[in-house]
Amino acid sequence: MMSIKLPDAMQGADYVVIDGIMFETAYLREPDEFTVADDILLELRSGDTELAFTQADLEGAERLDDGVYRLATGRLVHFLTSATIH
Repeated sequence: MMSIKLPDAMQGADYVVIDGIMFETAYLREPDEFTVADDILLELRSGDTELAFTQADLEGAERLDDGVYRLATGRLVHFLTSATIH
């Protein structure tokens, strides 16, 4: 399991902003005790661009603010629900 509350931020996220680019959540899986490193937890879509993140990609993310995390790769990730988009 992840050592931070990233699963809580992911829960119910309709959109994810990665390095300033907004993506729509296509697939979201909350990690559990059976999740392994190569399990896909998050699939995102923006136009023709599709991204997928595994448990290993999200492991070790640093919480910066509510719903905002810096991944080990340096990418800045912000989880949003429809109600928070202005």
